[in-house]
Amino acid sequence: MRAVLQRVSSASVVVAEKTVGEIAGGILVLLGVEQGDSEADARYLAEKTAGLRIFEDTDGKMNLSLGDVGGAVLVVSQFTLLGDCRKGRRPGFSRAADPQQANALYEFFSQQLRLQGLAVATGVFQAEMNVHLVNDGPVTLLLDSRKVF
Repeated sequence: MRAVLQRVSSASVVVAEKTVGEIAGGILVLLGVEQGDSEADARYLAEKTAGLRIFEDTDGKMNLSLGDVGGAVLVVSQFTLLGDCRKGRRPGFSRAADPQQANALYEFFSQQLRLQGLAVATGVFQAEMNVHLVNDGPVTLLLDSRKVF
């Protein structure tokens, strides 16, 4: 499972000209689910996301987590994070999980964040979405659950 985390001062997701998810500040998570991913992968990434100290303290050091600053999370499913661009010019997506499994783990990931007391907004799984964000910093991090097990 892969995630791109962006510290944001605001972020929203629009589907068919309607805002379906929005946060004032916190972390935007673009989440890609790979074949073979499990609830353990989702739980690990949710715990890591919630606990990462990427917000500045009074000394300007990245020392505070989402909970410390009262931030929220906007989670957007994005299978293209698993695109393999090593050959040719068109990415291959054969490693992406099938939609049923991917949606289940996307929902599980979001729920794990909620269980940690965080406000969580989401996009719409498999929808054409416009994601709007103001990257704060900018701070952008990559997480991959397979690089830790």
